[in-house]
Amino acid sequence: MSEIGMNSYNIGAKIRRLRHARQLTLQAVAGETGFSPALISQIENNNVSPPIATLTKIARFFNIKMADLFDEEHEQRFELVRADQRRPVCLEEAVHARSYALSPQKQHKKMEPCMVSNSGEQVAGDSHSHAGDEFIFVVKGSAELTFDERTIRLEAGDSIYFDATVNHQLSLANQDETILLKVVGR
Repeated sequence: MSEIGMNSYNIGAKIRRLRHARQLTLQAVAGETGFSPALISQIENNNVSPPIATLTKIARFFNIKMADLFDEEHEQRFELVRADQRRPVCLEEAVHARSYALSPQKQHKKMEPCMVSNSGEQVAGDSHSHAGDEFIFVVKGSAELTFDERTIRLEAGDSIYFDATVNHQLSLANQDETILLKVVGR
């Protein structure tokens, strides 16, 4: 397929949206697919026309049909993800916490909702900041959020909304299980 043909399907943008929806870096996708971060970037920017075998491997990684990459884009007004359709999208800085995208396919989102859970182990993420706002609701268990050199303990039922440009760190408590609803604004 010619590069013009590939660009007409906007495959690179679709792959980038899938990667961003799952909060993955180029390096994470490259590590899982066996391709270099530079190649993934070139594909996302429509600078190369990858062979079908490459696209098949990328589609398999994102758990989509390769045909979805070639579908014309029609803006969906909603996305429904059933509980049994949720898939882990990335590890939360440690082996014992998982993130699940709650809207992995919706295009042109203004926020990224996800569910974070641990398996009873203490989990502390890295301190970081990013553009936008963030909202966390503790569904079950407890967590600690440290920002601006201040640590706030959150219990089940508590929520916090904050400016994510401030350096922050989230830690899940050591107990049976902690479940958080996390929404990151763009």
